[in-house]
Amino acid sequence: MPHPHVLLSAAVSLDGFLDDTGPDRLLLSGPEDFDRVDQVRAESDAILIGAGTLRTDNPRLLVNSPERRAKRVAAGLPEYPLKVTVSASGDLDPAARFWHTGGAKAVYTTEEAAPRLRAALPPDVDVLAPGAELRWREVLAHLGEEKDVRRLMVEGGGRVHTELLRQGLADELQLVVAPLLVGEADAPRMFGTAAYPPGRMRLLETRAVGDVVLMRYVPTAPGTGELATAADRRWLGLACDLAERCPPSETAFSVGAVVVAADGTELARGFSREGGDPAVHAEEAALAKVAPGDARLAGATVYSSLEPCARRASRPVPCARLILAAGARRVVTAWREPDTFVPGADGTGVLTAGGAHVVHLPEYAPAARRPNAHLLGRD
Repeated sequence: MPHPHVLLSAAVSLDGFLDDTGPDRLLLSGPEDFDRVDQVRAESDAILIGAGTLRTDNPRLLVNSPERRAKRVAAGLPEYPLKVTVSASGDLDPAARFWHTGGAKAVYTTEEAAPRLRAALPPDVDVLAPGAELRWREVLAHLGEEKDVRRLMVEGGGRVHTELLRQGLADELQLVVAPLLVGEADAPRMFGTAAYPPGRMRLLETRAVGDVVLMRYVPTAPGTGELATAADRRWLGLACDLAERCPPSETAFSVGAVVVAADGTELARGFSREGGDPAVHAEEAALAKVAPGDARLAGATVYSSLEPCARRASRPVPCARLILAAGARRVVTAWREPDTFVPGADGTGVLTAGGAHVVHLPEYAPAARRPNAHLLGRD
């Protein structure tokens, strides 16, 4: 799993503010919602806040319920989730409660700031610098691959929420709206001005929690309303990256594909002409690496940089039918197949007729076309 499931959690006023400008923290939630947040924390592998929130709120970020902590331990988990913050400057208070409560702690920073933080913070804090600059994709990749974080709860602040949404890295938004107005222009808002990914979000749930209202949203594919999470975008991005590895060809497209189980486990990946086979297609190469009859295929998603083929000359069975025969019933693709080699091909139609659900994310089409630029003048 390259990245964890990223859940953004926040409470705002009716006019969209996270806080007011007073010296004390504005309490937007009540006891019932605090208990709900405690449950979400207990279900998470890690909790993340930005450096600004750490400085302003001085939070502990604990699971407060002894019963929930005991349940984590009984399941073989640490008593508390990993606590994470990010700081490019390294300007963090070593005396903050964040460092001295709960279990494991980590801070992601730059290579320049890391030595200073290692000298200043308690010795049990893991100071990590994935690169010269602080990049969210690298932070999430490290959390998923090195810290085994599958579910990340992000509790702010506004800059962190804005960046994760802007970069298409959020899988879910849990937003609580409190029945009050702040009305201060300089107060912090939930989201800032940014070029966010297009498309409406899909509402999963609305319910009253005490005197506040919880709303849960997930991203959708642009203009379609079809469910498309940040994980979909990451896996499709990987498929496009795999297409760049294809040996060049004048007679076939360069395509990458990834097969992912419903729980986010990567089952296989492949790319066109992999292993020196001039005829193998990406989806075919990936599916061949999954054991026939693997029960996980029934809930799997096939990510392909190009729409799976409906007809082909090199092999008797096209990739759309290979996907259906394998049992997968969800396909996410970036680029509809042009008429370059097979006029009128409609892999989407074959898949849909066979009971599969197909989601197109056209914002990834430029990346899918890039390794095929030498062929596109033939359209």
